[in-house]
Amino acid sequence: MFATEHRLGHRVAIVSDHMPYRRATALLGSLLALLLWVPRPVLHAQTETMPEQTLKKIVGRQKLILEQAAKQGDKLDDESLRVQVQEICHDYEILINESPKFAAAYAAYGYLLRQIDMQKEGVAMLLKANALDPDIPLVKNQIGNYLAEDGKPLEAVNYFIAAIKLEPNEPLYHYELGKLLYDARDDFLNKGVYTRPQLDDAMHNAFKKATELAPDRVEFSYRYAESFYDLQKPDWDGALKVWASLEEKAQTPRERGIARLQAANVLIKQGKFDHARLLLSLVTEPDLDGQKQKLVAQLPENAKK
Repeated sequence: MFATEHRLGHRVAIVSDHMPYRRATALLGSLLALLLWVPRPVLHAQTETMPEQTLKKIVGRQKLILEQAAKQGDKLDDESLRVQVQEICHDYEILINESPKFAAAYAAYGYLLRQIDMQKEGVAMLLKANALDPDIPLVKNQIGNYLAEDGKPLEAVNYFIAAIKLEPNEPLYHYELGKLLYDARDDFLNKGVYTRPQLDDAMHNAFKKATELAPDRVEFSYRYAESFYDLQKPDWDGALKVWASLEEKAQTPRERGIARLQAANVLIKQGKFDHARLLLSLVTEPDLDGQKQKLVAQLPENAKK
């Protein structure tokens, strides 16, 4: 998840708080994330092998665990969930021992281990999967994430690019690439990997592509709109167009209010104070009032002399 108050200081912090995939519990979110990917060979094979059948059963049990946990809500039994996840890990260990060259099993297990904060163990599994089968995009993406988190962006970027080449229509991979290029901008520029115009173009287009591929993913659309600010020469007009579009497509009053706050923020940067005042007057959601007042304070009549 990206932060919204850093370096350039152009953002309104409420966007970060709104991200829909903030997780109630890390473990529950990890199980959900794992279920978003099942090895394609397992799903589409004409004749399944025993290891493939076993992997499908493991993933199926994970789905059942997730559904049951979701139904429990606030009454979720953390200890029971922990035990069930341990059992799933044990099943993976058995599968890998019996099928030591089954790349998909290493991939799925490594992904799960990373999501439950067993980072080194997880990436070891992912690297093994990558060695056995270099054409699994999730593996490339996850190794890239690990390297980025480990402070190695110059190595991570190649894995993100490889994931995109393998699965160009997966929006998450484009988003991850854009995020890396922004977060590690100084590293790429200082090492001469990109010029500033090249980096701006690659970063901005990555977020744009993610949004085009997944227009309903609000977090992707928000980050694309923000990326107009991140250019060496911010494109305020471009940002306004995106925020206006997001306001029109908003599903809730809160989403509409967030888009208006962001647009008002841009208008203040442009010195278009009358239009900013109008938008701010339309933001009435109580939980957005704090961010609204921060912007109101930036209007000329309220700015400190």
